[in-house]
Amino acid sequence: MLTADLALSWQRGDRIKPRYVNAADPRWLREAATLVALFKEHAGRTRGELERAVEEYAGVGTNYRVLRGLTKLLTDRCEFATAAAFDPLEARRVLFLKATEPHPISEDVRERLAAEVAAQLSCSSEDLLAGLYADLTARQRLVGFEEINERELLERYNVAQAQALLYRSTGMRLKVKPQAAEAFRDLFGAIKAHGLIHTVKGTPQTGYEINLDGPASLFHRSQKYGVQMAVFLPDLLACDGWEMSAEIQTKRGAAYFDLRGDNHGLRVQDERWRGASEADVRARLEEGWAKFESEWTLEPSRDVVDLGETAFVPDFLLRREDGQTVYLEILGFWTPKRLAERLGEFERAGVRNFLLAAWEELRGSREPFTRDAPNVVVFKRTLDPAAVEWAAEKLARVGSVAAE
Repeated sequence: MLTADLALSWQRGDRIKPRYVNAADPRWLREAATLVALFKEHAGRTRGELERAVEEYAGVGTNYRVLRGLTKLLTDRCEFATAAAFDPLEARRVLFLKATEPHPISEDVRERLAAEVAAQLSCSSEDLLAGLYADLTARQRLVGFEEINERELLERYNVAQAQALLYRSTGMRLKVKPQAAEAFRDLFGAIKAHGLIHTVKGTPQTGYEINLDGPASLFHRSQKYGVQMAVFLPDLLACDGWEMSAEIQTKRGAAYFDLRGDNHGLRVQDERWRGASEADVRARLEEGWAKFESEWTLEPSRDVVDLGETAFVPDFLLRREDGQTVYLEILGFWTPKRLAERLGEFERAGVRNFLLAAWEELRGSREPFTRDAPNVVVFKRTLDPAAVEWAAEKLARVGSVAAE
């Protein structure tokens, strides 16, 4: 993705749009092709050499920021590595320690010390001196480049500009048209995979309205959350039947970035963008539950539970042989205020057979969560199956679980 300093947009009144390039323009295709060729030509050479070549080509002209943005996307596709047969840091430590002994350091002494250290590291003096600073960023070598053609690079750049706008979002509203249940689950799954704080209203028959908190609305961890909001956009672009309106914080006040699923004009061609997850807590819980002896079974949930004023999209269903069930949702980013509001929605809907697991690492504000809620499991590192079982049993004892 792009960094904030490379984001380009234009605003008219209260509407804001990313500044796209025409991916079919021969001029931009030539620029992109030249940059791609530069990266290919520098295979095996140092990062410093690559950066100097790009800087010389990009210059400081009117297109400088666009070319730097394209360069950033190409750099993200590179793999750099330290090219030395020894640990440069350890080699410097040994060599500099030896250099404190004789004074002054003449050329003869320098060669002798280099030979002694090289012998310790089983390399030649020439290789030692050549690789002494190989671990510095500028000295690392380009050992891998995931190729992309010029048209794909320009298309990715346009999506990246749209993503960059969302770094300053205070909120996003999605209107999703009625469609197949699996399509709803794909969209809800993407929202949950990126850990976004959200509310859902509606029904499968009328469609859903989804409100997502933006990074600019959070007091704590907004930068990390902003990245997740931006990474979510390609997943949204891959879905159908939606309208988006994101409120963006600008120097001139609030502005709105609008997109529609049927005419956004953006193309997502890289599957690596989809399904990124903040943490694999769900997979670890499933793995742990498989080794855990319990009367409750854990299975993925495919339900969207109607709460009347809103909807509930659980991750798992806990089931006991006597027919009692408990839904479990593992929250992404969360705030104590939003969690308390969410509990109120369940209470008003009369739904009690649920658990919400909140990871301390993803707390979005520093306000304390003081409410003693039997439906909430707060965990620090790993969601312990025993803690989930204990919470489910506690609900069963007070008669809050459902029997199918």
